[in-house]
Amino acid sequence: MIRKINFVSIPVEDQDRALEFYTTKLGFRLFTDQPFNATQRWLELRIPGAETMVVLFKTDNGIQPGAFMNMSFGADDVAATAKELMDAGVHFTQPPTQEPWGMYAMFKVSEGNQIVLSTKA
Repeated sequence: MIRKINFVSIPVEDQDRALEFYTTKLGFRLFTDQPFNATQRWLELRIPGAETMVVLFKTDNGIQPGAFMNMSFGADDVAATAKELMDAGVHFTQPPTQEPWGMYAMFKVSEGNQIVLSTKA
């Protein structure tokens, strides 16, 4: 049986810029930084308190950053987390919004990807 998601890959153009953003603005921790191939590194990040990791991969395969990511980061308190991230300089494209199913917000990361921050009611 499948028990968990090991990692989610996020396309980036500049791995150093993305690493800086995810570690200083979002509070992720660097887990692995090693050569992957001739043009990129394998950057794997841990989210404090979570099992799923995030991989920042360089877009040399046609997948382009700057789009909506089909994933959501979870938070116990979306409004408080959004405020903390805004105070750190993260740009939100959708402020925290209450829906019947829970609360969500959307923000842009250094490479232009839009990511959902959400919780369930």
